[in-house]
Order: sequence, then C-alpha cells, then structure tokens
Amino acid sequence: MQKIVIVNSKGGSGKTTVAVNVAASFAHRDFKPALMDLDPQGSSMRWLQARPESAPVIHGIAGYESRGAATRSWQLQPPPGCNPLIIDSPAGLDSRGLASVTRGADAILIPVLPSEIDIHAAVQCIANLLLSARSNNTQQKIAIIANRVKANTLGYKKLESFLRSLEIPVLATLRDSQSFTRSAGAGIGIDEMPAWQVRKDLEPWQVLMTWLEERVENGAERRLGALRSGMGRVALFPTGPAISAKSKR
Repeated sequence: MQKIVIVNSKGGSGKTTVAVNVAASFAHRDFKPALMDLDPQGSSMRWLQARPESAPVIHGIAGYESRGAATRSWQLQPPPGCNPLIIDSPAGLDSRGLASVTRGADAILIPVLPSEIDIHAAVQCIANLLLSARSNNTQQKIAIIANRVKANTLGYKKLESFLRSLEIPVLATLRDSQSFTRSAGAGIGIDEMPAWQVRKDLEPWQVLMTWLEERVENGAERRLGALRSGMGRVALFPTGPAISAKSKR
C-alpha cells in the first residue's frame, strides 16, 4: 500500500482540505483509497460522514480514537484492497512526531499559506523532516502546495519568493476559492463537482494529482520488485482463487 502524508506543524494551513480532496480524487479515478485522520478535531471524518452514498467509497480510519479492545496497530490498519492511504496529520508535531507519521511515505505534501508566520512554520517543518529522515531520498518525496492564495498581494509575493528559494517542487498554487468550501460541506472533492463551477481550480489540482499518481504507481513497482528480489529462488504455486473484499466506509 502506498502512503501519502499531508503535514505542517502549524494549524490552519489547510491540511484537511488537501487530504480529503486527494482522497476524493483517487476515489474518482477508480482507486480504493483509505483516509486516516490523526487530528483530534476529526475534521476529515466529519467530511467523510457527509459524503453522499452515491459517491465512490473511501474507507475512513479515525486514528485519533483509542479503543481498548484492540491494539493500536490493528485499529490503524486499512482493510485489504485499499490503496493509497492518505494521512491527515495533526498540528504541533515535533521532529520525532514528523518522523513517525511520515515513515514509509511515498509522498509528503506540505500546504503553506501566504503569511510570514506560515512561511516560517513551513521552513521549520521542512528542516525537521529532513533532519529526522532516515532515508537520503526523503527530499525527493516532499512537495509544497501554495494554499489559499490571493494573487497580486504582498503576502503572495513573499510566499513566491520563499518558494523559489527551495529545492523542493511547488506542485500547485490553489486560489482562495469558495469551491473548496462548497465541496467540503457536501462531502465531495473538487473534481467531483460540476466542471463549470470549478474550472479555474481544476488545472492546478490536476497537476498535483498527476504527480501523486506517479508516486503511487512508482511506489507499487518498487515494492513489487523488492518482494520478488526477496523471494529469490522460492517457487510460486497457485493457491486457489483470490478472494475479493469490498472496502467499506
């Protein structure tokens, strides 16, 4: 299973908006995504509860809950057949928390708002990610999303200057648009809305999703290659028909 993590140590950066829209976009593309909400506010799970029955299924995992009858690892395990896993992380993570939540990730998205405070928080978040990473290619998995942008403002110009200074791709610049607010209230994603309503917002979003799909597909190929390599000379025998399981919300 491929893992996409949305992080930013500062609250209010739009992590949940990005997470639910990524999940909806993958579902819209005939994937079977799982959406894990680690934020105690539970905003992603509330969005999922509002999702229409007719919409493609997304499996929800309320990772902020703790049920004594089951182990933590069992509670957080997506059902078989789900892919990818999208994680909406909580605010306030330190370097250790960032390392834990992003471990094994195929893609790490950092939404950044156009303000001095948010830019400073993003710098610290990226630094903590790179310092705590065990893998040398962690930087290649990170991408920035300029979020809630109002063009031709001082805040946007400062954000542009900051983003140009990074050696990390800026995947999308998302407008400060009501499209995301409307879709959130309806439990759907932006590319599940009528195209004429979200025309100006779809283009940058499609760029983001193309990058993510490539990461998911490449991650699956790497894991399959590692599995085959680890098998060595072990013979493979048929074990009977596969059992398909339908993901449930």
